[in-house]
Amino acid sequence: QNVLQMNAINSNYIDPNNLKFEEIKILGAVQEITSVTVSQNNVVENVTATITYNPLEKVAHITGLQLELGKSYTVKWTQELSVNGRFDCYPSPNATQEKCEQLGCLWDPATSNSNVPPCYYSSDNAYSVDKVEYTSSGLTANLTLNSAKTRANENFTAPISTLRLEVKYHLNNMLQFKIYDYQNARYEVPIPLNLPSSPTSTDNERLYEVSVQKKPFGIQVRRKSTGTVIWDSQLPTFTFSDMFIQISTLLASQYIYGFGENEHTMFRRNMSWHSWGMFTRDQPPTYHLNSYGHHPFYMALEEDGNAHGVLFLNSNAMDVTVQPTPALTYRTTGGILDFYMVLGPTPELVVQEYTALIGRPVMPPYWSLGFHLCRYGYRNDSEIAQVVEDMKRAGIPHDVQYVDIDHMERQLDFTIGTRFAELPALINRIKDEGMRFIIILDPAISGNETNYPTFSRGVQDDVFIKWPNTNDIIYSKVWPFLPNVQVNESLPEQTQIKLYGAHTAFPDFFRNSTVAWWKREILEFYNNPTDSSRSIKFDGLWIDMNEPAAFMNGAIGGCRNDLLNMPPYIPNLGERSEGLAFKTLCMEGQQYLPDGTPVRHYDVHSLYGWSQTKPTLE
Repeated sequence: QNVLQMNAINSNYIDPNNLKFEEIKILGAVQEITSVTVSQNNVVENVTATITYNPLEKVAHITGLQLELGKSYTVKWTQELSVNGRFDCYPSPNATQEKCEQLGCLWDPATSNSNVPPCYYSSDNAYSVDKVEYTSSGLTANLTLNSAKTRANENFTAPISTLRLEVKYHLNNMLQFKIYDYQNARYEVPIPLNLPSSPTSTDNERLYEVSVQKKPFGIQVRRKSTGTVIWDSQLPTFTFSDMFIQISTLLASQYIYGFGENEHTMFRRNMSWHSWGMFTRDQPPTYHLNSYGHHPFYMALEEDGNAHGVLFLNSNAMDVTVQPTPALTYRTTGGILDFYMVLGPTPELVVQEYTALIGRPVMPPYWSLGFHLCRYGYRNDSEIAQVVEDMKRAGIPHDVQYVDIDHMERQLDFTIGTRFAELPALINRIKDEGMRFIIILDPAISGNETNYPTFSRGVQDDVFIKWPNTNDIIYSKVWPFLPNVQVNESLPEQTQIKLYGAHTAFPDFFRNSTVAWWKREILEFYNNPTDSSRSIKFDGLWIDMNEPAAFMNGAIGGCRNDLLNMPPYIPNLGERSEGLAFKTLCMEGQQYLPDGTPVRHYDVHSLYGWSQTKPTLE
């Protein structure tokens, strides 16, 4: 093994032109070749060989050899896992050798570079494939767990043994593969995609082909026209448990783009942990997704200029790490693995195919492309009127004016503060001059009012998120202040919230009753049914703070489910030590889908902004 005995002779023929073999390709090299020696008659020769390794194709290319025709040589090489090929087996903080080896992984802090994981997977993953069934539109298979290779055996991180793989060839340019527990129902993203009712691809026209590695489990997607492997998860990092799922794939791309709101929008492979990424020079970029909303989607530009896109349909808290193998690792705290790939082959077609799948962008109104002016802290309606006049006098283009929560009575949605009593008339005057006006709305609704129809009607319609198995609303603190208190505005804002903040409830925008309630509140603010002079004729709504954001962790009195708020693995969020409820709602909050299916806030947290946007747009 790792030895090539080469006889470059033919009947003792010696070439008069001094021909030499200068390169060798080794196929199926599962690890990087790090050194080569050449010997003749057991004497090592002085050869300076250059080695390149393609981890995706598992091909090593050795050049710089000088093997003369007419002689016999022994070529030996060493294979070992490069630090660039390490997949982190202990992504949580404070890794130790003991913790690492308890997972069945290797411990080797081989370099001084703190970005290289000292705890990494060794070889095979714990799953193999059984009962593969092929059809003209895809394949299915069961994944069998090898208990001897299971790495995490604590509660909620023990690997699940009843997994199924489904691959569907939806279109000639789009496929899906899905891994889930076929014996136990789990949460799946409830937002439907635009998929054909039945697959419409054909074998001749399909841009891709899929192969499944049986032992250990792996799945590979290849572009037919070029043979480029665009997805290869034949790696030792596949894990699927109750509250921790991880899968890695080798990247066939020089550039990847995407991952939602993160500032790292484009990366180029530089083959080093230290220099990976065009914007992050000190560490491999990791995307931490548990926020207002995210799209776990990337577009990759292949070496030959073709492009493809990959969507991971999962809304649980997750992180996505890119490393210099090059490879990419998804880690999520729940749900299932559900991937959709579009094959382009141009970047423009990738975008078109992706938006065909998830829904096209809304066409913005013409006026929204103009000049906008917005700030937090307007003291009264006269100040806004003065700003508009000053802009006009200075000849500065000014198409759209905003107002933040300042306009509300103690930051209560759908109210007008006393200092903004003339706001309805001001908006009408601005609009008569051809301008537009936008107001802000936050989702948190105060529950401490004696006469606040928005809250009382919400209670009546049962719209607020509650503690599980109770009829009690979960209350936190956000913007609204308590009624009938004198606020010391000289105090820091967070101190004011702590002292004077009201109990606020969060609407569950998935529920049909909440959708109807929210639309009614908006319409009655626009057309006041009791006093038309107080109608706010806005042109657009700015919905904010809908992570949902809070100014305290979880809820008043604390959260009640330690496991959901501090799961076994916590993505590296802003305040990792504080858990998933940091400055947001408790993860055990009970929500309901439109059909009445109960879901945990733990699973749909990153869909909260989307769930509010949809009825607001409607």
